[in-house]
Amino acid sequence: MMNDKLVFLGLLYFIQGIPYGLQSSLLPVYLRGAGHSLTRISLTKILYFPWVLKVLWAPLVDRTGTKRCWLVGTVSGLALTCLVSATLAPDVQYMGVAGSLLAMNLLASVQDIAADGAAVRLLKGQGEVGLGNTVQVVGYKAGSVFAGGGLLAVIDVAGWGWMFTLLACLYGGIALFVWGAPVLDGESARGQAEGRRGSRDAMQPWKVWRKLLSVPGTSWTAFYVLTYKLGEQGAITMFPLFLLDHHMTARELGVWNGVVAMAFSICGSSIGGFLLSQYSIGLLMRRVFMMRTFSMVFQSSLLVVLEPSPLMKGMAVLSLGLQHFIAGLITTLTFTLMMNCTQRADESIQATHYSFLATLEVLGKLSFSALAGGMVDTVGYPIAFILFLFLTSSSALHVWKATETGILKEQAKGQPQ
Repeated sequence: MMNDKLVFLGLLYFIQGIPYGLQSSLLPVYLRGAGHSLTRISLTKILYFPWVLKVLWAPLVDRTGTKRCWLVGTVSGLALTCLVSATLAPDVQYMGVAGSLLAMNLLASVQDIAADGAAVRLLKGQGEVGLGNTVQVVGYKAGSVFAGGGLLAVIDVAGWGWMFTLLACLYGGIALFVWGAPVLDGESARGQAEGRRGSRDAMQPWKVWRKLLSVPGTSWTAFYVLTYKLGEQGAITMFPLFLLDHHMTARELGVWNGVVAMAFSICGSSIGGFLLSQYSIGLLMRRVFMMRTFSMVFQSSLLVVLEPSPLMKGMAVLSLGLQHFIAGLITTLTFTLMMNCTQRADESIQATHYSFLATLEVLGKLSFSALAGGMVDTVGYPIAFILFLFLTSSSALHVWKATETGILKEQAKGQPQ
């Protein structure tokens, strides 16, 4: 039964990562090759907007229908959108391509709400939650790599139309799989009961938000997910550019930061689930956040070595790998922490609660990534990295305090030490 849950969730999160991979890696290269300007290519970032707004329609997914219906409907919609995209010519129909990808993001964001809600209900106990969140993080990253790397490698041979036809078939097959998935067999009756109970509040959304914010641990968790990656995100964004300015070619950086570092990140995310089955989440987070702080100290020290050398390149590659490994591990721990908090909520608002926390997590990362470049331009790499290190250390202290007297101490009770 546990394996069935993991396969089911893994497939859902894999196909959820495909639109991100298309837009972050494949689309910019393809559009640039078709002669589009960098300004126009940069504007495609706007297409991520549904992920920021998904918390607005999360209550609708929570309180109407069943998770099976929402999942089948959204995945089928993704299949149809891919079929439409297959008929477009991206070199001349830019707005049509942008519209289809916006629709994919909207559908994927709704699917994410339903998938998260299903995961919250399916996963029981710390061991299952840890493994489930590992599958979530790794599945999403694998889908992104598949779309952004794998499809980019074959698009010149297969062509735009056949590539999206292949994606349509993939989404269609997953929709059929979800329709018959036995892990959701108990959803129908429960969904109908919750729909009747939630209909009274359908026109009073403030009641939903009041219930959401009253869930124990929500305030601490919301602040944590907004801030836990600030320093790390600045370093991950800026250190590769520092290497490009001083030590590495674009091709070298593409290999080490784009392929090898992602492999380390996936490895860290995978190990996170195993460790959660052996140790308490509070103990793990305290140790891993301290490791991240030491990793940031090591990486910041490399900024003073401006002369390119084989030793410097080796240390830089080691720093990138270590940084992404710890980042992947922390991501799995964080999503597990979020799910632990959400499982305290009433079932009628669980998907909304988890979507709220996930939206804050995305906002924290994207907002600081957007500001990091201006920070480096203003004060330079060394001062900026001192700020990144301060933010990273502050996150470690915040987590350490929570393991001593706060929410993480409570979550550690009864868990293996």
